[in-house]
Amino acid sequence: MLKGTALKKLPLKSSVLKDWPELERPREKLVHLGSASLSDAELLAIFLRTGVKGCHVVDLARQLLTSFGSLGAIFSASQEDFCSRHGLGTAKYVQLQACLEMSKRYLAEKMKQSDCALTSSQATRNYLISELRFESREIFAVLFLDNQHQVLTFERLFFGTLDAAAVYPRVIVEQALKHHAAAVILTHNHPSGVAEASLADKQITNKLIQALQLIDVRVLDHIIVAGNQCYSFAEHDEIP
Repeated sequence: MLKGTALKKLPLKSSVLKDWPELERPREKLVHLGSASLSDAELLAIFLRTGVKGCHVVDLARQLLTSFGSLGAIFSASQEDFCSRHGLGTAKYVQLQACLEMSKRYLAEKMKQSDCALTSSQATRNYLISELRFESREIFAVLFLDNQHQVLTFERLFFGTLDAAAVYPRVIVEQALKHHAAAVILTHNHPSGVAEASLADKQITNKLIQALQLIDVRVLDHIIVAGNQCYSFAEHDEIP
């Protein structure tokens, strides 16, 4: 943990990024090679912008990643936990939350503008991943769609423990009627990171399909988000 601990001092030469070879500096590397070429620490360093006394920004980023455990843990950290770490604070917390929200809104726009069917749209998957991948508890949500399969709204409806979420078909039916939906895409996350459908997942999917059929609302897919991966019921021929 970095709380209340002093960061290890580095030799002066290594603590000045401008003395590094150009393609080893995160910003220059991104410009020349693209963002995908950067490590998690380098991306975080660009966000942090500056290091702290005796510790350059890349090394600070590495230490923060070690302390939190991953980029995902940093993104999902509470304000109190985030701001308590050396080199961070309220201003950076606000900046991070703004970046995350802009990313979600960008992906939501791409999803709504997508011309292809949402069951096979990578934009839809990217959006669902951005919404659910960093959640530490299981969340069941629904994309409500019109008769052209355009997005009406996305709603998080049920919240559970790390192991399961209680899902009530009646609530989803009520929301589908409220939004005048013609179709839905069901989704939930697996905080464990395992992108597979459990027996319980299959049972609730079938129960929801039956309940929504009574009001002529079609279930296009049930997508499970597990980290950066997705499991699609439609792709596995598990949607009647």
